[in-house]
Amino acid sequence: MSELGRHLKEARLQKGMSLDDVQEVTKIRKKYLEAIEAGDYKVLPGSFYVRAFIKTYAEAVGVNPDELMEEHGNVPAAPVDTTMETVIQKRSRKPETERNAKWLPTLLMWTFPVLILVVIYLYASSTMNNDSPEKADNASMTTATQDPAKAKPSPTAAGGGAVPSATADAAATSDAGAAATTAPAATPEPSPSASPGAVTVTQDRKSGKTTIYKVSAPAGSQVQVVIASTGVSWLEVYKGENSKGEKLSFGNTKAGDNLSFTLDSEGMYIKSGYSPATAISVNGQAITDGKTSSRLLLELDSGTDGAAGGSTTGE
Repeated sequence: MSELGRHLKEARLQKGMSLDDVQEVTKIRKKYLEAIEAGDYKVLPGSFYVRAFIKTYAEAVGVNPDELMEEHGNVPAAPVDTTMETVIQKRSRKPETERNAKWLPTLLMWTFPVLILVVIYLYASSTMNNDSPEKADNASMTTATQDPAKAKPSPTAAGGGAVPSATADAAATSDAGAAATTAPAATPEPSPSASPGAVTVTQDRKSGKTTIYKVSAPAGSQVQVVIASTGVSWLEVYKGENSKGEKLSFGNTKAGDNLSFTLDSEGMYIKSGYSPATAISVNGQAITDGKTSSRLLLELDSGTDGAAGGSTTGE
């Protein structure tokens, strides 16, 4: 036990205080008080705390701390600069962290909506650009392949002599094409349902954002409404005059989807979120209001009567 520790212990005992009492008064843990009395300063957290704890202990037992330190000069000095520098660094970093935490949620709140808008714009642009070239290429290829008028006649050898085999093959192909052109076309057998030509579709009026079409058809004939999808679009189809009627289709379409419905006297209400991706036709007659987002109402003429069914088929 050191002289300083013995001095403090004697003062504590004279006051009739136990180490637990001193711990209660000074808020210094009992094991540190025991280390001070034993002179084992290595147990304490650091040199700064040695002098601070001794001073607090001395004041608690009624000993002048300055005289005690002066009398027992073997107490290690506190490295004040190092301790203060550490405290200052910790305090200076805290406000910077708080500032970062304040503006980070704001940045994230604005970043996500911007990214979502960019993705939607790029997707819509790519869909519109991809649809038009494919249709144009398919139309040009079909015309060039099926038009027999563009086939060039095979040349005939001068003087009626034999022609090379390659030329003869070309001439035979040309003759076969000419025979096919001049031969009468086979007449297709009529289908059980009414032909498309018997149905007329006319734009009648507008009601708000809805374009209304009158559909005239012979009594007892079927009127088929076909929606062919070339891309992604939100599509809703209802039986009746608005979206309160019976739901026939509801959801996103994808390229290649073909939906078929039978129009009856209740009418049919169609909503297309992206009209360029949904081609709507009535018995083969295309209808459109020319808008990017369409709302169409099909009404059977009061003088006609379509089939009563409302079945739906899709691919």
